[in-house]
Amino acid sequence: MADDEEQRRFERMVLPHLDAAYNLARWLTRNDHDASDVVQEASLRALRYFHAMRGENARPWLLQIVRHTCYSWLERNRPAEVVSLDDGEDGWREVAAPTADEPQAVAARNAERAQINWALSTIPVAYREVIVLRELEDLSYKDIARIADIPVGTVMSRLARGRELLRRVLAGELRPQLQRVIGTKDKEASDARR
Repeated sequence: MADDEEQRRFERMVLPHLDAAYNLARWLTRNDHDASDVVQEASLRALRYFHAMRGENARPWLLQIVRHTCYSWLERNRPAEVVSLDDGEDGWREVAAPTADEPQAVAARNAERAQINWALSTIPVAYREVIVLRELEDLSYKDIARIADIPVGTVMSRLARGRELLRRVLAGELRPQLQRVIGTKDKEASDARR
């Protein structure tokens, strides 16, 4: 029974911080798959040593384990990227610049941003406004509900539907509705047919 209780306590205290753990691992390894591997290994270590955790704040404890696991992983898999903090003030210069700073990566990010902006502009305004208020302006559901004069539940459902629409537009599954522009000749021909 004590093991089950300890397991539930671990799940309640540590698992909510897995996103932060992944984020740290992603920034340190600069690779999604490697970060997943590191977080999995760190989670197993955290579970194994959970009984030794002191206090009630599991987030810094878990992030410390993730950090140590990352550095161990980097030493084994990419020793050229690991620089000891004791290497002197110029030790950081030996580390290659992250690929995110390279011109190709910057161009790709700009293209993605333009594509997301385009997709956002194609979805209905009711969904667009809640996405912009939540994702770009970082407002709470309550604040969005007050601004849009809708219930909080409606805010959440519009966000879910709007995100799904964005995903489908970006994946090419959904094409925005295009309106036909009628020129003068087309309008005259259309009027003549009526």
